[in-house]
Parts: sequence; structure tokens; C-alpha cells
Amino acid sequence: MPTVKSSRDYDSSSRRAAAQKTREAILDAAQKLLLARGYPGTTIARIAADARVSVETIYKSFGGKSGLVRAIYERGLRGSGPVAAFDRSDDMRTNATDAQSLMRAWGELTAEVAESLTPILLLVRSAAATDANMAELQEQSNAERLQRMEHNARFLQERGYLRGEVGLEEAVDVMWLHSSPELYELLVLHRGWSTARFARYVAQSMASALVRPAPGGD
Repeated sequence: MPTVKSSRDYDSSSRRAAAQKTREAILDAAQKLLLARGYPGTTIARIAADARVSVETIYKSFGGKSGLVRAIYERGLRGSGPVAAFDRSDDMRTNATDAQSLMRAWGELTAEVAESLTPILLLVRSAAATDANMAELQEQSNAERLQRMEHNARFLQERGYLRGEVGLEEAVDVMWLHSSPELYELLVLHRGWSTARFARYVAQSMASALVRPAPGGD
């Protein structure tokens, strides 16, 4: 009996791994085509052909093109590390010992996520003008980011890291601005900044605007 159970567990694990591999192949193909051809110019049939799956598989797994974009967006939110970016952000708050180092860590994380997510958000922004599903995703993305920044700003306030003249609402707005796809678009995509330079700018700009100077600083 233990042998039979082990075999079943192995088969189940293999099927899950195969399904995940197929899912990633579909998302990779979809992202490449969508970013190259735009939302209107990309068809499910072409995505299926590039991913080497059936059209039915895509519809069954994602429900259509808007579902694919949503899945790509959610994958981008996780960042490039093995641990999801939002979990790492929580860990950064938990382990924070001073405001300046926290700003540097958040700057690096913001740049990492922006590098993978901004092209997708720009695609969504463009498609939102004519597609209700993309307009809904754009609104959801903005609302979720605002909520995350409020969570982070409230932590700064509760920890006593905020400058005396900076209120919670201002802190939320500053952090929301620095995590926006538009800022990354302007500085990195249009002005050619490196991701590392962008990370430094975000950290330094947020620290200057929001947090008390380190002891012995200006």
C-alpha cells in the first residue's frame, strides 16, 4: 500500500509540474506577442501556436485574452526573485532597524518590480481606452498599489520614521508616485536610466521627502 500511495503522489506531482510548465509557456508566449504587437494585434490563435498548445487549452486555463493579461500582470507583481515581492516588502518592514536602510531596500524592490511590470501596465493603459476588461484591470492595479503604499506609509508613521511635518496622506501620495509605472517609463524607458540608478533615485527621493535624517545627518 505505501508503494501505491507513493506512486500516486509522484504521478500527481508530475502532472502539476507539467501543468505549471505549460502555463508558463503560454504566459511567456502571450507576453512576448502582446508587447510586440499590442493588445488588439495579438490573437489567441497565434499565442497558442507559439506556445504549442491548443486554443481550447488557453480558453480553459485563462478564459481569453484579458485573462491572459491579468495572469501576466499578477506574475509581474511577484518580481524576479523566488519569494514574491510583496512578501519581501513585508519582511523588510518586520526587520527594519532604521528608516534609511528601509528606504534603500524599498527602492531596490520598487525598481525590480517596475522592470518586469511596467511594460505590462503600459500595455494595459493603452488597451484600456477601448477594452472594458483592461480598463477594469488598470483601475484595480492603481487601487491595489495605493493600498500597499498606504500600508507602508502607515508603518513609517507608527514607527516614528516620518518627518514631523509629513502627514500620512502626503506620505501615501509620495510613495504612490515613486512606485508608479509612469515614473519608470519616463526615467528608464525614455531617458535611458539603468535599473540600479532608478533604484537609488527612488530610495533617495523618498527618504529626502519623507523620513527623518539619520543621527548625525543633515
